[in-house]
Amino acid sequence: MELKEFFLEKLEREVEVTRKAIERVPEGRNDWKPHEKSMELGYLTALVATMAGWVSFMLDQDELDLGDPANGGLKPKIMSTRAELLDAMQEAFARARNSLEGTTEEHLMKNWRFKIGGQVVTEAPRHVMLSDAVFSHLAHHRGQLTVYLRLNDAKVPAIYGPSADEFR
Repeated sequence: MELKEFFLEKLEREVEVTRKAIERVPEGRNDWKPHEKSMELGYLTALVATMAGWVSFMLDQDELDLGDPANGGLKPKIMSTRAELLDAMQEAFARARNSLEGTTEEHLMKNWRFKIGGQVVTEAPRHVMLSDAVFSHLAHHRGQLTVYLRLNDAKVPAIYGPSADEFR
């Protein structure tokens, strides 16, 4: 199996489990957070909803510098309703799918750089960056979101295995 196909199949699995988590986020609680050092629920949910879109900038450009003012729009926009979140999620996954469909195995082997203020923080082949900085990172924050769901008395969806709320 080619890497491109692997990532496309992974993307299709991730869209469904991400949707299940977002569908359960309570509305009107965007400012809630479990600890003063934690992200607010609204920011975390927006991040989870839009993170798949990172595939596009990793495939469509050679680097990202968070210190560049032109990249200020990468911070996710906080959304008020579940419908807005689901629309943003669908759009992010569609962009990712489009970029993956248009890439090549050769391109996935080329390095991609993540920089802050001109300093390289990470540089690795695109396929490694997609795996680590998108898919693993998405799983991490989606897991964090399920903890927020539990603490807000929302049902936790089954993601990679059973959930006490769905299989009891």
